[in-house]
Amino acid sequence: MTMTAGAAVTRGPMTLKDWAQLLLLGAIWGGSFFFARVAVSEIHPLALVLFRVAIAAAALQLYLAMRGPSFRLAFPRAGLFFLLALTNNVVPFSLIFAGQTELGAGVASVLNATTPFWTLVLANALTTDEKLSWNKLAGIALGVAGTAVMIGPGLLAGLGGPVWAKFALIGASLSYAVALMIARRFKGVPSPAIATGQLTASTIIMIPVVLIAHGPAGLFSASPPVWAAVLGLALLSTAFAYILYFNLVASAGATNASLVTLIVPVSAVLLGFLFLGERLAVFEIGGMALIGLGLVTIDGRLFGRW
Repeated sequence: MTMTAGAAVTRGPMTLKDWAQLLLLGAIWGGSFFFARVAVSEIHPLALVLFRVAIAAAALQLYLAMRGPSFRLAFPRAGLFFLLALTNNVVPFSLIFAGQTELGAGVASVLNATTPFWTLVLANALTTDEKLSWNKLAGIALGVAGTAVMIGPGLLAGLGGPVWAKFALIGASLSYAVALMIARRFKGVPSPAIATGQLTASTIIMIPVVLIAHGPAGLFSASPPVWAAVLGLALLSTAFAYILYFNLVASAGATNASLVTLIVPVSAVLLGFLFLGERLAVFEIGGMALIGLGLVTIDGRLFGRW
């Protein structure tokens, strides 16, 4: 947050570096669906969450020990790290898992894509440099609409389900938005240290959760290909991804960082088309075009030239 002569300074448009990081993060998190699809076939979802955060935390602890900065930077903010872990990992993961027991993946994707809207509302109320603007509201609306179009007929087929399940998914999006507000409070802390602190706290929280809900029996009985998928999920889609994520929050702001939830479904569909031989339907292309238009609208520079 920057201030000049007692007045708030509004963030400018994202730089090319910010956009590159956002697109890379969307691609990485889109790829997490491939790893999770393999891993969940043999590992209980709650146990998978534990393995994901624990392996990522261990890798980042090793990284900090070898390259720095010191993890001691996290000690004075231990309470804040646990709050970030709850709102960015434990609570949303649990709500998404609960909601998806009753809802299809299409509806879940659309509800998850509302994260930038909730982030914008909270940022407008709680910050001085990320205020509501017409281009952000219009761009987010186009992005959510594009996500709905991209799901296509599958969305209409999955609109049923209990109200509580839909509120669970919306609650997860709100939790992510709150986490972004908390992440802003780590100003001056290097991104690797923030990612390590969050994932370490998430691991401490998840260990008793898994032992109570699942028990120790069969936790490590998965096959080698599944463990390879777990490593991909933990090291690439979690450890490295969260370094990118917190770096993006620091450089581009919470609202702009939340836009990754619009890119993730695009990335997942394109990766399926490129590497799994899945067909790309017309409605998927149309939905991607709407999401692209939404991102251009949020950036604002193209329309500003016109």
